[in-house]
Amino acid sequence: MILTALAIAAVAAPGGARDRSQIPEAIAAGKPENCIRTISIRETHVRSDSVIDFDMVGGKVYRNTLPQACPELGFEEKFLYKTSIGQLCSVDTITVLHDGPGGAGPTCGLGVFQPVTLVKAPKHP
Repeated sequence: MILTALAIAAVAAPGGARDRSQIPEAIAAGKPENCIRTISIRETHVRSDSVIDFDMVGGKVYRNTLPQACPELGFEEKFLYKTSIGQLCSVDTITVLHDGPGGAGPTCGLGVFQPVTLVKAPKHP
């Protein structure tokens, strides 16, 4: 029997709209991986039309930079994926979700999953 997992990732910006042009700086923290386990994904952060950060159980963060920009992803900030193997891989696709009628937007390919350490911006007094 093949088990199919369907996941929807949605991110709400705290405190209202955020500056979509600001992608947090990240430092590579290991070798890129082709797949991550879906059961270990705690949260996602859509940073732009081509960058998604995956926060994992245990605190690890993987940055996925799509090979090509995915129209509307940065605006809608939510997507879905389907997998039958319990892993999300660089050969898989995501589909942008719309709030309005029609629901589904463009479907786009993923890139590799780069483990990163996010650089914390200094807090202003």
